[in-house]
Amino acid sequence: MNMNIDFSQYAQLSPFELKDKLIELAQSEPDRPLLDAGRGNPNFMAIAPRRAFLRLGDFAVSEAERTYSYLNSHFGGIPDGEGMLSRFDTYVQQHGHLEGVHFLDRALAYAKDRLGIDKQAFLSELVNAFLGCNYPVPPRMLTHMETVVKAYLGEEMYGHLPVSNQFDVFATEGGTASMTYTFQTMFKNRLLKQGDKIAVVTPVFTPYLEIPELEEYQLEMVELRLDEEQWQLPMEEIEKLADPAIKLLCVVNPANPASVKLSDASLDILAEFVEQRRNDLFIVTDDVYGTFADDFVSLFAKVPYNTLCVYSFSKYFGATGWRLGAIAVHHDNVFDDALESLPMAEKRALDERYASLTPTPREIRFIDRIVAESRSVALNHTAGLSLPQQVQMGLFSLSCLMDADGEYKAACKGIIRQRYNTLYKNLGTMPEADSNRVDYYTLLELDVLGRQLYGQGFVDWFKAANKGQDFLFRLAASTGVILLPGKGFDVVHGSVRVSLANLTHYEYELIGRETRTLLDQYFSEYQANQ
Repeated sequence: MNMNIDFSQYAQLSPFELKDKLIELAQSEPDRPLLDAGRGNPNFMAIAPRRAFLRLGDFAVSEAERTYSYLNSHFGGIPDGEGMLSRFDTYVQQHGHLEGVHFLDRALAYAKDRLGIDKQAFLSELVNAFLGCNYPVPPRMLTHMETVVKAYLGEEMYGHLPVSNQFDVFATEGGTASMTYTFQTMFKNRLLKQGDKIAVVTPVFTPYLEIPELEEYQLEMVELRLDEEQWQLPMEEIEKLADPAIKLLCVVNPANPASVKLSDASLDILAEFVEQRRNDLFIVTDDVYGTFADDFVSLFAKVPYNTLCVYSFSKYFGATGWRLGAIAVHHDNVFDDALESLPMAEKRALDERYASLTPTPREIRFIDRIVAESRSVALNHTAGLSLPQQVQMGLFSLSCLMDADGEYKAACKGIIRQRYNTLYKNLGTMPEADSNRVDYYTLLELDVLGRQLYGQGFVDWFKAANKGQDFLFRLAASTGVILLPGKGFDVVHGSVRVSLANLTHYEYELIGRETRTLLDQYFSEYQANQ
């Protein structure tokens, strides 16, 4: 294989764009399997709420057919809800043997008993939302669907802490939309301006490095670096937040690519610092991997006043293609208080921006401004996540709320941790146990691996010879294995990220073996040069 490649031309690429070049190399041998562990799209998914979605569709369409039944079978109307609950009970009796029907029956009972939602009202909302005949009303999120998703987020984000329901949710087109809308709204509402400082906990998911540098934002980024041994936030890094010029803190927890959650001690120290010394700080916490962690607690629960939570259903439910995400903000929050404290001239300018929405634009809360900005304000009346998507989001949420024994969560954790053990076993090493580790991804730190397998002399040679630069390319070209560079996520030490979500157990055996084989080849080069 010709490896005379100028690697420097790819140095500035996002790791996700670099992956395309690696795939091209990996496919240079057509009969060899492509082992792409570069992307985090899971190959497992939640089945029960998907079956429930289909059964709901059967019932919803039959309800729509009733309205204009005198015409023909291809014509229907929006159900008015009258008698719907009774007909649903009959539907359950007749079709209860079908998977998904019993789920829906239990979901209605759970919503009434545990969430205080009237059965008839919830069923009517579900049916009409599935049919998707109306615009989303309210545009932020359907009323009962928001109650369900709030309960789910409360259960997953608060851990052992008392759960508050004093927050609002905006359903979005995945976590990426949540990030985009939040930054847009902060700028449009003068909470952030070009040249402002923001802090980002690094290493981190690359968009949090790339968005601040965009022409329309031009933010100055201050890094709060996790230590690259325990992947926790040292006090000297937290102290950087004492700078009053830092307006926003962005956190991905559990971290990506390290796949380690902030420990209870780290959370306590950070929360105390913010409450005592930076009560004006905006915080965005991206907690998409929190559901894979043991005993997870979010900054959203620890520092509720300051924190906006971004969550995505994509990874946990195997639903990246559904594009389901959410933004959550507590009723009492720093964003609304900051809007209230803006200079009068800026308040007047914002009055004009939102004048088409209400006679009292200053009463529009920050989260509802996010909704408006998601549709450039002028199209606020058509804002909101599509209603069938909201239904699936609600059913995903209910599937976990009703899973008292945590069977689905245990299965999700079990499959990725088995793959983790298989990968490292075939590499010939095993990291120390860490209760904060999540294992959705793992970072293969080349200097640590090299030291464990071959000694410090090899590591010194590997670095001096700049072998890390071509490691991913040689791995792809010679074995068909695709991994992502840790450097693309701002990892300091030479490392590669392996997703443990998207391949089979057997394929992680192969990745472990092939990676070890390549490292052995480097070791042979090292020995030949001694």
